[in-house]
Amino acid sequence: MAKKTKKFKTEVQQLLDLVIHSLYSKKEIYLRELVSNSSDAMDRRKFEALTDPSLIADDPEYKIKITPDKEAKTIVISDTGIGMNADEVEANIGTIASSGTKSFMASMAESEGGGDAEMIGQFGVGFYASFMVADKVSVLTKRAGEGQTAIRWVSEGAGDYTLEEAEKDEPGTEVTLHLRDGMDEFLEEWEIRKTVKSYSDYISYPVVMDIERSEPAEEEGGEPTVTIEEETLNSMKALWKRPKSEITDEDYTKFYQHIAKDFTDPLKTIHYVAEGATEFRALMFIPSQAPMDLFMRDTVKSLQLFVRGVFITDDCKELIPDYLRFVKGVVESSDLPLNVSREMLQDDHIISVIRKSVVSKVLGTLKDLKEQNAADYQTFYTHFGAVLKEGAHIDFENAEKLQNLLLFHTSKTDGETPISMQDYVDRMVDGQTDIYFMAADSLAAAKSSPHLEALAGKDYEVLFMVDPIDEWVIQSMPQFAEKPLVAADRGDLELDTDEEKEEKAEEREASAKEYKDLLEHIKEALKDDVKEVKLSNRLTESACCLVADPMGMNANMERIMKAMNQETLANKRILELNPSHPVLTKMKELFDANKDDELLGDYIRLLHGQALLTEGSAVKDPLGFTRLVSNLMTRA
Repeated sequence: MAKKTKKFKTEVQQLLDLVIHSLYSKKEIYLRELVSNSSDAMDRRKFEALTDPSLIADDPEYKIKITPDKEAKTIVISDTGIGMNADEVEANIGTIASSGTKSFMASMAESEGGGDAEMIGQFGVGFYASFMVADKVSVLTKRAGEGQTAIRWVSEGAGDYTLEEAEKDEPGTEVTLHLRDGMDEFLEEWEIRKTVKSYSDYISYPVVMDIERSEPAEEEGGEPTVTIEEETLNSMKALWKRPKSEITDEDYTKFYQHIAKDFTDPLKTIHYVAEGATEFRALMFIPSQAPMDLFMRDTVKSLQLFVRGVFITDDCKELIPDYLRFVKGVVESSDLPLNVSREMLQDDHIISVIRKSVVSKVLGTLKDLKEQNAADYQTFYTHFGAVLKEGAHIDFENAEKLQNLLLFHTSKTDGETPISMQDYVDRMVDGQTDIYFMAADSLAAAKSSPHLEALAGKDYEVLFMVDPIDEWVIQSMPQFAEKPLVAADRGDLELDTDEEKEEKAEEREASAKEYKDLLEHIKEALKDDVKEVKLSNRLTESACCLVADPMGMNANMERIMKAMNQETLANKRILELNPSHPVLTKMKELFDANKDDELLGDYIRLLHGQALLTEGSAVKDPLGFTRLVSNLMTRA
């Protein structure tokens, strides 16, 4: 066969420009594509040898070899696959987007038992990723079988190529890339290792390279010993493809530490195969401690996605929700169609099916852990509870499952062992119909809040919401187990039964009448600071507290919004006063004697400042407040 120069069979120049400049976002992808092609070629040789044993008469050693040459600025990727004859070269390489793999899969699907094989290249353009780093590419290939002739294909990516017969002893393919200027980094051992490890670590064939090592001379002044050994760069151990019965805990731990870049043991391992309309494998791990980047959403990575053994991405937002970003592991599917660059998914339905299964499996595992090993679940929740609460706020589909996983400290716990919402409901006292909660910025602040006094008197337990995210969680959880959630520091707190209300009706009516004028006076004095002043039915020991409207912003939420540099509207709260407290009795005496008494004005300002401090807010005038306290102490 004489040397021939031919034009590509499509509008190649425009398509090559697309491949080189737009199709792939990372230049190192070229090596993934070529390694994938080689893997396909060896799969194909094995398959065809089932009916034609002559294809493996020479008992080939199946491997993919990478040979960089820094002096020549070339890199060679060779394999012992099926190879190609002249017609196949022209059909598969000479015609862009006419993939031999895709044609082979179509024919294989028609053959008996052939539908299970998995091939990687399906678009016929992966090979042309070579031109991202090379200005000239040559392919030397020889098809396996008797009487085959080697063929050399050469192109500079300029719209034509040459085709000629060549010499090659063994079947297989060698792709030689003549690198462009500025692409020398792709010849470095570390770069090749990194790329193979990142994208082709689980290819089922060894990816090898000759590694040169220099050892110091044994005698002083002697020449160092230089050795060259062929080294395998990939692990070939796709652990998730092996039966669980063959995998030890040590195997799982090592794999987790490898993919998670973590030195600790995983808390829980999830390994399963999903079968049905959509099939995939998943090997996932729940860590035992939170990584430092857990809340750095732009950098944290979760599950790695593989398609037919080839790494696609570790940043697939559609694969797992953000609130489960602590889960590490691998998902591999053979059903996922990709776009031409293999860097983006193009079937939302399949990925959504996988996502639903993954979320269900993780939440189910956490449920089992919570019910069967409370200590381990407490460990998990200490590190990841705040992240899990994000899901309780945004994932309405799994809201009930997530709510059952949440834990909270309460007014009756020791501060170390939080309880679940169901535990709270099971511990409700006779006559209690609502679930009560208190939002604060710390457990200490929640425990000391005056808003809890009447609830404590009823022996009602109160959930403490002390994570900033709790304020959002509670908005999406108006009830649990058909019991309303009621804020201890918001709106009217009605705790008495109808009988108790009737018994106290006269007393409350008398108090309201007795303090009516004083309350109006206090409201006028504090008109710039409070919305309303009224008698409290939640205070039994403290003199006063500030309460938010039922739909208003409480003090804790206001602090959170300010910390986030979010502007908030003027938010006046309600000042509640304890009619049985001696302070109010004293103020009533002063008001009755002289409502313009300066001391009464001081008491009013002190009372409001006290209410601000007990809710965790700052007083408006700290210096003035301390002077009032000092004056009061002097008078005493």
